[in-house]
Amino acid sequence: MTLWTSADAATASKGTTTRPWAANGVSIDTRTLQPGDLFVALKDARDGHDFVAAALAKGAAAALVTHRPDGVAPDAPLLIVPDVLKALEHLATFARARTKARVIGVTGSVGKTSTKEMLRAVLSGQGRTHAAEASYNNHWGVPLTLARMPPDTDFAVIEIGMNHPGEIAPLARLSRLNVALITTIAPAHLEAFGGLDGIAAEKASIFQGLEPGGTAIIPLDPPTAPLLLAEAQRHAAQTLTFGTTPGADYHLAQVTLGDAATIIRATRQGAQTLFKVMSPGKHFAANGLATLAVADALGLDPAIAATDLGHWSPPQGRGTRERITLDPVEGLSFDLIDDAFNSNPASLAAALDVLIAATPQDRVGRIAGGRRIAILGDMLELGPTEGDLHLAIANHPGLKAIHTLHCVGPRMAALWHALPRHQRGQCCATAPELAAQSRSLVDAGDVVLVKGSKGIKVSLVVDALRKLGQGQAHE
Repeated sequence: MTLWTSADAATASKGTTTRPWAANGVSIDTRTLQPGDLFVALKDARDGHDFVAAALAKGAAAALVTHRPDGVAPDAPLLIVPDVLKALEHLATFARARTKARVIGVTGSVGKTSTKEMLRAVLSGQGRTHAAEASYNNHWGVPLTLARMPPDTDFAVIEIGMNHPGEIAPLARLSRLNVALITTIAPAHLEAFGGLDGIAAEKASIFQGLEPGGTAIIPLDPPTAPLLLAEAQRHAAQTLTFGTTPGADYHLAQVTLGDAATIIRATRQGAQTLFKVMSPGKHFAANGLATLAVADALGLDPAIAATDLGHWSPPQGRGTRERITLDPVEGLSFDLIDDAFNSNPASLAAALDVLIAATPQDRVGRIAGGRRIAILGDMLELGPTEGDLHLAIANHPGLKAIHTLHCVGPRMAALWHALPRHQRGQCCATAPELAAQSRSLVDAGDVVLVKGSKGIKVSLVVDALRKLGQGQAHE
C-alpha cells in the first residue's frame, strides 16, 4: 500500500520533488531500509546525506534531503526541503491530520516501552494498530512514527521520552493525543531535572497535547501524584487514576509473581477483575492495569482486552526470561532474565523483586543448590545523589535471598563494597571484563538477572551468557 505519493509529501513538507515517486514506508537507516521506503537524510552522529546514494541503490523510492548529495544522479527521485527534521515534522502533522485514528501517548520514568507494547497487543485485537518501533520516543522518533502511520489506522501508540526540560509538550502537541498515560514518576534523568517534582512537571506536560474530550491516565502511588492530577484536570475532559493507593479508579489489590507470569487481582472502576501478563514483575502488573484503563477509555471490549494482555511478554532487554541449555543430553540449563536495556532505582528494585521471587533448581549443577545471581551495571544520569542511590540497593528488602551480586562500573562498585562479603561476586570496571568470565559466573539450576543502564553495556554480558548454550523462551 502506498504510504506517501510525491505530491502529498511535497505538499506536506513544503518541498520540491525532482520527479514523481511513491513510497510505502519511511526509513532513516540504510541498514534496515526496505525497497520502496522514503529515506530521510537526518543529521545526527552522521549526516544522512552521506548515505543517500546507498539508500537509492538499495531500492529507496526517494530521499528527503536539503540538496542533491555528491554521487547522486541528477534525475534521482529526491524531495528537497530547507530543513530535513522540520520537513519530517511536517510529514508527521499531515499524517496525523489525514487519519481518523485515536492516538495514545505514553510517557513515564519507567515502563514506557513495555506499556507501549502492552497497548499494541491489546489494541491490535480490536482494530488496525500502529505503534512506535523500539524506543523511538525523541525529537525525531515521534515524528518518524507519525510519518509512518497508514491513513486507515484505527489506533496509534506514541511513546514520548525526554532527557531535558521542554521536550515532551511539543511532541505531545504534534501527536494530538486522545489519551495520555503516565506510567510512573521515579528517579531518572535527575541530572537535568534536580528532583522528582521537576521530572513530574515535565512528564505532566504530555497533557498539553490532548485533543478536546481527551483522557488523562495517571498513577496515584508516586508522591508527585497531586502535581500530575492538577495538570491532568487542567487539560483533560476525563482523568483516570491507577495504582495500589486506595481510591484509585483502577486499584491494584494483589500481585502474585510466578516463574513465568504475573497474576493480578484488581478493581476496575468498581468491578473486580483478574488478569495476567506472561512475565513476572510487579511493575508489569501496574503497567497492565494502566493498559486496561486505556482500553476502557477507548470504549473497547474489556474481556477481549484482558485476554489479549494475557498473551503479552516483554521485548528483549526489558525483563525477558529465557532458558539457556548448557547440556541438552543431561538437560542442564540456567534461567536468564535479560533486563539490560535501562536501569534506574525504581526499575532495578522491580527487577530484583522478580529475581527474589524466582525459584532456582537444586542438585542439578556443580553446586548443590541452585542460586539467584544478580549482575548489576551502573545506573546513569542520576545526578549528584547517584552514590547514595547505588548504595541504597544494599537495603533492598529480600536482598539476602540473592546468593551472589556481580557489579559493573564505578558507581556499582560502591554497592559491592557495602554488601556482606559472602554476597560479593566480581567487581569490574567495564562490561567486557565481566563478559570474559561468563563461563565461571553461572551453573546449571541458577536464575541470573542482568540489569544496567544502556550506556554501561551489560548487554555484552547477556550475549556472553547466551553463547554458553542454546536459549529458549521460558514457559
